[in-house]
Amino acid sequence: MKVPQTIGILGGMGPEATILLQRKLVEAVPARDDCDHIPLLIDMNPQVPSRIAHLIEGTGADPGPTLAAMARRLQTVGAVALAMPCNTAHHYAEAITAAVDIPLLNMVELAADHAAETLGSGGCVGMLASPAVRGTRLFETAFEARGLSVIWPKEDDAMLAAIRAIKVEGPTTAVRQTLRAASEELAAAGGMLQFVACSEFSLIADSVAPNVSAVDTIDLLAREIIKFAQAGLPEEAV
Repeated sequence: MKVPQTIGILGGMGPEATILLQRKLVEAVPARDDCDHIPLLIDMNPQVPSRIAHLIEGTGADPGPTLAAMARRLQTVGAVALAMPCNTAHHYAEAITAAVDIPLLNMVELAADHAAETLGSGGCVGMLASPAVRGTRLFETAFEARGLSVIWPKEDDAMLAAIRAIKVEGPTTAVRQTLRAASEELAAAGGMLQFVACSEFSLIADSVAPNVSAVDTIDLLAREIIKFAQAGLPEEAV
């Protein structure tokens, strides 16, 4: 009997986001038995240097070498592809892919492909993400290559404060209000397709404005993990 391929997860950024991805994978597979689920090797490493400290504050260590070491460990123990449920950490994707011979299922590229398919060239995308992602133009580069424009909430400080609060306090009413206000701001500016592109915000993704089409990048990643892992399985087994 053929089984799904094993996917390696670079996790711990933050821990709840890694658990959220695993839960989404379990829920998305129409399993008849345990063996139908996706085999995962999870490197849950909360000690990856802070992406915010490195990219925004300019004071922290480069997370790239740590992520590369994690990728090598996962390949060594049997992963055939890698996935990482942290949007900001995709700034270091090249360090990861240069360290291994297996692919990284890239959330940024998945989001850009989804936006292009949904909106077509000339579309406008609203981003609910970390200011660190905005500062590196991580998503802009991918979206603009597909003829899409990107808009962001004006209050970077409020978004960053919400992310930090979620890491400490969880999904409080206050952070839900911050995300809702940002989503409404983007909708008013023409961003009716919005990406929840911060794994902390993924924990409160149901707090976006009710009239928008919101896509969580972790959902896109979960879908791609299942597709990759099940490639080559007999149709009746999928």
